Amino acid sequence: MPNVKPSTVLGRQLGDELRRFREAAGLTTAIAAEALDCTKGKISRIENGHVPVRTPDLVALMKAYGVTDQAARERLEALARRANRRRRDGWWHQYADVLSDTYRDQIEMEAICDGIRTYQVQLIPGLLQTAEYGRAVTVASRAWQTPQEIDQFVEVRLARQRRLTDDAPMELWAVLAEGVLRQRVGGAAVMHAQLEHLAVMAELPNVTVQVLPFERGAHSGMFGPYLLLSFPQVSSLDLALSETPTGNIWTEREPEVARYRALFDDARTAALPQTESLALIHRIAKEHQQ
Repeated sequence: MPNVKPSTVLGRQLGDELRRFREAAGLTTAIAAEALDCTKGKISRIENGHVPVRTPDLVALMKAYGVTDQAARERLEALARRANRRRRDGWWHQYADVLSDTYRDQIEMEAICDGIRTYQVQLIPGLLQTAEYGRAVTVASRAWQTPQEIDQFVEVRLARQRRLTDDAPMELWAVLAEGVLRQRVGGAAVMHAQLEHLAVMAELPNVTVQVLPFERGAHSGMFGPYLLLSFPQVSSLDLALSETPTGNIWTEREPEVARYRALFDDARTAALPQTESLALIHRIAKEHQQ
């Protein structure tokens, strides 16, 4: 049987929550270990998200820490269920050789979240890319060298898009800087087809696309791309993912995630309404044809 690891993102988030409850109760890791009849090392590994938390252990820790608030208990239980989700059960497991840990975490989170809000300054979001556009981005990144690696990564990107049309599709709300539409990724023909595809996807009832035009000038969200992932029932489980050239960074603490929510609200408010955005997308698509 292959080694099964908990989700590193939600595992860390669960561990952080448990650490805060332990410290609020004034307990050391040694005392917490007594509640589980385990070593201090195991408590540390739980709090660092390195090992899964079984339901009996979670119940014992909540009892030891005096967690009686029902909302808090439900939040911890929801985190534990999702953090223990087995990666090998997902379709992405077969592409492990071409996926970084952070990107695999992102795909796993997409599989269980119910909504994504994203602001992009340079690229069409992966969930809305055509195969040709995705291939041009993959080649330009130079992160994958062989034709087989490139093919596999493009396959992953296209497979992710099923979350927009499956039986329980996620909500996607994308705000795109105007430059995203004008950057000729892959050439004029590729960009024309990509923008026409973007317009078609924006007609789905669960997809919203807005464009933030150049004329809006400076705004609070212009300093980098990011995603906000939301989960059913428990809003405090929301996560933010900021994209950087050297690797993506997860933000898990609620006050910091709230800052990203505020940034997205500013971006969507500054952007054109969807109808006007679609008109601009079609207009720029025609410009790529000329």
